[in-house]
Amino acid sequence: MSWQRLIRFQDEQGATRFGEPLIQNGEELMELFEKGELHATALEGIDPFALKTRGSKVHVKKILGILTPEDVPSIRCIGLNYMKHSTPPISTLCRCRIAKTVFAVQEGGRTPPPKPSIFLKPRTSIAGFDEDIPVPKICQDDQCDYEGELSVVIGKTGKNIAPDDVLDHVAGYCSSNDVSSRKWQRNPELAGGVPQWCFSKGFDKYAPLGPMLVSPKVVGDAGSLQIQTRVNDELRQDSNTNDMLFNIKTIVSFLSQGTTLEKGTVIMTGTPSGVAFGMKPKPVWLKDGDIVECRVEELGSTRNKIIFE
Repeated sequence: MSWQRLIRFQDEQGATRFGEPLIQNGEELMELFEKGELHATALEGIDPFALKTRGSKVHVKKILGILTPEDVPSIRCIGLNYMKHSTPPISTLCRCRIAKTVFAVQEGGRTPPPKPSIFLKPRTSIAGFDEDIPVPKICQDDQCDYEGELSVVIGKTGKNIAPDDVLDHVAGYCSSNDVSSRKWQRNPELAGGVPQWCFSKGFDKYAPLGPMLVSPKVVGDAGSLQIQTRVNDELRQDSNTNDMLFNIKTIVSFLSQGTTLEKGTVIMTGTPSGVAFGMKPKPVWLKDGDIVECRVEELGSTRNKIIFE
């Protein structure tokens, strides 16, 4: 990519454009925008993965969602990819026969997978960083959950990608929220005998993405970024991407084996502990009107209102 950070925005004339925000770090993006002081170096073109010509300095009137459903051929998602989200406390581990133990899952209720565990969302799940998230009627009975995540966006189509070549195929990273209906995921009367992932997580706008893409030129393999989720300003998730079971290079390389990863593919890399489902003694599910903010260090935040349709 010809940029280090990328936003999609409206200029003073109301035209939609791509540009590189003139900031020093991810925190400055919204700080400067809210002050009316955010500017970007305009980039020409309509394909976010083929922007080469740099234009002039432009004032940013409104930040738009970085990707639209039309930009994204598919959304690949990784389940159970954080240690504290998928393994028991150390006291439990010490009681196990370590050599042959099958770990119980601390929060998700399952054993950590030997390879990345994959499910899909349709591209209609893509939403902007500040859009309302509509919860359909079949998901409104106290089962709506959040999952703050780091997402990877593929910038160059590839297949059978070697781990050492992965970053050559990555356009950038963004914050995201894997919104989920636990009832449709886990209730045996609806999901069957095993957890059902795709339908329960694939409703319209159930994958809001952060306000910008940040290149590996800035954050490398994104292997040590703080990740947090707040609900109505209450901190629920607080972890770091260094707690991942499978890192970015492993995930992308694995997903590409025998499968073409097209330009624009979004890969949601899993969520840390702190989701509503894991709360004891009782989950605190998302309600109509709740504000969910998912932040990843250097990448900005999604901040979406939950709206029961």
